[in-house]
Amino acid sequence: MAEPRYWDIRHVEGAVTHVDIDNGVVESAGTSFFNRALLRVLGEHGWGVLTIENYASCSEKEIRDYIGRALQLARVTEEDVVLADAPSGMLPVPPLAEDPRDVSLEEKCGLLAGIEAAARLPGIASTRGRYTEDEGRVHFRDSSGNEYEYALCRSGFSVLAVARRGELMQMGRESEHTLSGLNLRHRQDMGRTAAERALALLDARPAKGGRMRALLDPELAGVFAHEAIGHASEGDLVKEGASIIKGRIGERIGNEILNIVDDPTLPEFGFEPVDAEGVAVARTEIIRNGVLSSYLHDRQTLAAVGDGIAGHARAVPGDVPVVRMSNTYIENGDASFDELLEACGTGILLAGSRGGQVDPGRGVFQFNAEYGYIVENGELGAMVRDVSLSGEILSTLHAIVLCGNDRKMHQGYCGKAGQSVPVSDGAPHVLLEEAVVGGSGA
Repeated sequence: MAEPRYWDIRHVEGAVTHVDIDNGVVESAGTSFFNRALLRVLGEHGWGVLTIENYASCSEKEIRDYIGRALQLARVTEEDVVLADAPSGMLPVPPLAEDPRDVSLEEKCGLLAGIEAAARLPGIASTRGRYTEDEGRVHFRDSSGNEYEYALCRSGFSVLAVARRGELMQMGRESEHTLSGLNLRHRQDMGRTAAERALALLDARPAKGGRMRALLDPELAGVFAHEAIGHASEGDLVKEGASIIKGRIGERIGNEILNIVDDPTLPEFGFEPVDAEGVAVARTEIIRNGVLSSYLHDRQTLAAVGDGIAGHARAVPGDVPVVRMSNTYIENGDASFDELLEACGTGILLAGSRGGQVDPGRGVFQFNAEYGYIVENGELGAMVRDVSLSGEILSTLHAIVLCGNDRKMHQGYCGKAGQSVPVSDGAPHVLLEEAVVGGSGA
């Protein structure tokens, strides 16, 4: 039998805990366990992939049998696969301030209930609190002799408040996810904040759309960095021709003040001690001084495309690695918030995110802000709602004319190829010239 060109096994064993509280009632709470191992074997022309059952108890002979079966599968593929050389090595996992696994499910329910109860202010029609905790021990080995083992525990919560006045309903939401330990303690203020924002939005008028100066808060600017430029820089999309920045390395694609980074080494929610291919992770500058400097790669896309580094392969337990972001952000500038307001003059501040759409191939986007404020003569004015930001990715990168010094990261999950992985994105406040703001107001 022919020998494989390469193989690796990624085994993940762990548990997921959740709590869901709806209007003061614990709808569900519990823990589920998983144990998944995936084998990839690279044959002459492509990959063969197999799930290994009961991997922890497999003998070396059984593993060799699995490799042989996967190699048979690889023979029927026709993809020409080349893997680039990449450095190996693993970072230490940051310590937990308080291990969530040491806190009972009953206590977690009580802590989340306190946050959710704090959101039930007068005028709030419904509330919801959710807690998730994902712990996993990863064991990786490959045919090159690399072998790693580490454990991560991520946890976090969200609280939602819906205010109602007649037929008008508005929503406020707060969330916080972390890999530094249990974060449910002393967070009742976040429940109140969600409720107060929902109530304030009942009195806010719909925003008026048009072209104007727009000040983006760190959450919305971070969403732009992740969705509009982060995805466009992923090597698989570049390889497939589905990215507006394909072939633009070394080209100025944004204002010279702009720096955008993806950094899996940061102890943020998207931290990875080593990537899903056993490759060492490293800070990657996507844009430096407005110039496109690097793409994000796994070993296969690095070999096919170049212009970047590997170490950006990620995978959920039991699935194949995919090129993914981790912690993506716009670097700080040197402007204070007051200086940004003064430079904005007359325009709008857009804050928070309620999703949207981006097409990295065509290079266009549309994001919905959670709320906004009119800016008049360099000062914040009335609150507005039903407001969005849209435009072309490249023209918007050039339109960022000032970056604040107050970068903040926000946490969440990013979906791609049927897999959802934890990420962080962030930015300081940034000022856009000639932003395309959407609104329903007259």
